[in-house]
Amino acid sequence: MHHTATDPSSTSGTERIAQHRRYLMCRPEHFTVSYTINPWMEPAKPTDTAKAVRQWQALYDTYIELGHEVELIDPLEGLPDMVYTANGGFVIDGVAYGAKFRFAERVPEGPAFMEWFGRNGFEVVDPREVNEGEGDFLLVGDTILAGTGFRSTGDSHREVGEVFGREVVSLTLVDPRFYHLDTAIAVLDPVEGPGGVDHANIAYLPGAFDEPSRAILAERYPDAIRVSDEDGSVFGLNSASDGRNVIISPRAKGFEAQLRERGYNPVLVDLSELLLGGGGIKCCTLELRSKETPV
Repeated sequence: MHHTATDPSSTSGTERIAQHRRYLMCRPEHFTVSYTINPWMEPAKPTDTAKAVRQWQALYDTYIELGHEVELIDPLEGLPDMVYTANGGFVIDGVAYGAKFRFAERVPEGPAFMEWFGRNGFEVVDPREVNEGEGDFLLVGDTILAGTGFRSTGDSHREVGEVFGREVVSLTLVDPRFYHLDTAIAVLDPVEGPGGVDHANIAYLPGAFDEPSRAILAERYPDAIRVSDEDGSVFGLNSASDGRNVIISPRAKGFEAQLRERGYNPVLVDLSELLLGGGGIKCCTLELRSKETPV
């Protein structure tokens, strides 16, 4: 189902530390593609719900095997995209900033996720602005990278900054295939500072961004892994990392090699069925950062 590589740190000289993470996932029991809200979705193409569940289970099992905690939110009938939990909110220090979806088909997901956050001890902030959670907000060290162009509005960048009191760096997506920030950037180091790395690094696809955004990324992350369009277009960047193990698509061969060179351990999990809905590994994974979680 998936494959864990041998320890690459001996060759690269960089010892990567796996950080304990806590994630929220949703079993894709109602997964199908019945509408089109991104270029990946073609309702005429048949989807196999049982296969989607099997592939999702392999991802869930991988997280458990790696020692992470996984919470589950119940899937709701009529909301096939709930499996993409990353879009359901953005959570730092036990505070959950809720999602407000752009497309009518996904709007009911917002309240469902906020209700779950509230029941599970998070302080919930009701969003005023259109935003799609961790799909467009990525925490890198103390900085929130925020995407706009297709889903989350620029006003949500101001709002998320007010909610969390952190620096927000706005980035503009220009390629409709990469409609959420988490399809074009992967955060490789979830913990910066004590217990983690000195400078959290990222991998990204330069072509997904406009020129000013590319300049910002090049300046802020000079050591970033720049991924090819070939690897980006198989959702190679839609990945989850604990700082050592990076869960990626087996199709992203170049990215896999780049990760090994840097001392990360690529773990391959195939979510081909869920890609029919325009989602990958990160889309199915929402980071639950409690007050105790080092970030």
